[in-house]
Amino acid sequence: MKPKNQSKIKARREFIKKASLASGAMVLPSLGTSAMANVFNEKKLKIALVGCGGRGTGAANQALEADNHVELVAMADLFEDQLNSSYGHLYEKYKDTEKMQVKQEHKFIGFDGYKKAIDLADVVILATPPGFRPYHFAYAIENDKHVFMEKPVATDVPGIRKVLEAAKLADQKRLNVVVGLQRHYQENYIKTHELIKSGSLGKIVAGQVYWNSEGVWVRPRKSGQSELEYQMRNWYYFNWICGDHILEQHIHNIDVANWFIGEYPLSAQGMGGRMVRTGPDHGEIFDHHFVEFTYPSGAVISSQCRHQPNTMYKVGEAFQLTNGTVVTNDAGAAKIYDLSGKEMESISNPKGHNPYQEEHNRLFASIREKGAINDAENGAKSTMSAILGRMATYSGKVIRWEEAMNSNLQLMPEALTWDSPTPTKPDHEGKYPIPIPGKAIIL
Repeated sequence: MKPKNQSKIKARREFIKKASLASGAMVLPSLGTSAMANVFNEKKLKIALVGCGGRGTGAANQALEADNHVELVAMADLFEDQLNSSYGHLYEKYKDTEKMQVKQEHKFIGFDGYKKAIDLADVVILATPPGFRPYHFAYAIENDKHVFMEKPVATDVPGIRKVLEAAKLADQKRLNVVVGLQRHYQENYIKTHELIKSGSLGKIVAGQVYWNSEGVWVRPRKSGQSELEYQMRNWYYFNWICGDHILEQHIHNIDVANWFIGEYPLSAQGMGGRMVRTGPDHGEIFDHHFVEFTYPSGAVISSQCRHQPNTMYKVGEAFQLTNGTVVTNDAGAAKIYDLSGKEMESISNPKGHNPYQEEHNRLFASIREKGAINDAENGAKSTMSAILGRMATYSGKVIRWEEAMNSNLQLMPEALTWDSPTPTKPDHEGKYPIPIPGKAIIL
């Protein structure tokens, strides 16, 4: 940094030392369960888990760890084997406590099971595939429940509008809503955000965000499965229920850009396709996307996500500001550089800090203190940002936020039964329609 900025640097360092961990939705100090038992009332909070896969099971475990006076009372999933597996893992850990209180009659299987589980709870964990999220969230808020819900919060624009409507209702009812964009609860990101807000590094003018990896699981078709069950089991590869990996996974990095800039994209343009994952078990989604997001302030963020084996792995973000550069990732320290490229500061997470756990610590602390965390609007708008990027790569066109938000293209049905047709249908060879830039219908 130039000499004239040294006073700003010193002031910023003092600011960071004193900065609260609170940022955005984070309005309460971090408290362990023993402290919470002493500070908060001892009313038992009843928890329902909707969506019993690996992420749902993990979130339920974190909720049970967040507060001494909670109990899991209901579980819901489409598949009995998945619910039983989740129950087994949680029971094994909590069988010697009073936290596992799920009666056999409170294990709900089927498309309407979520309502029965939610009705029994004070706090609801929503961890199904994201296509279901708008309907589950709206039902929970209408019935006065506090919510933890995983990202993304929808797969189409009608779903986004439904979440935004329910978010307003949650505000009116002073219900707590935490969304699983856990970097908002991770200390190196929180402190970096506070640094950017302080103005000492100037204004973000450009950035790069990445989720480049080998990809995720594939669940091949099994004999006897209906088309609907197959797509539900292999949900990651179908847009009506997943939204493509730019949405399901890369939302984390796009959300960081939105958060640090303090805006949502004005427009997007980009390209993408399928080069490696081309088989029918990979459904209809792309295996790579590149998007340029333009923000109202003029900042341009380049976005990369890729699911291709034997390629560069990179998950993180970099931002160029008028007085320096910030580099962040969820696995290590945030790095601050001056304009010459010299490292000025490294912002690490404290030992043992777990943002996944911190989300639940904050949620239950806020409930006990009659607070009102509400991440839902940001969750919806960051989800919409990723949908905007998907629209751009599928179409090959410049897509503006305003026109995208007016879309009535509904990917996710409002109601399903096991007799329902699938929104995406294979051809006579078992292949699924792939979006073609210049031809794809995206609005």
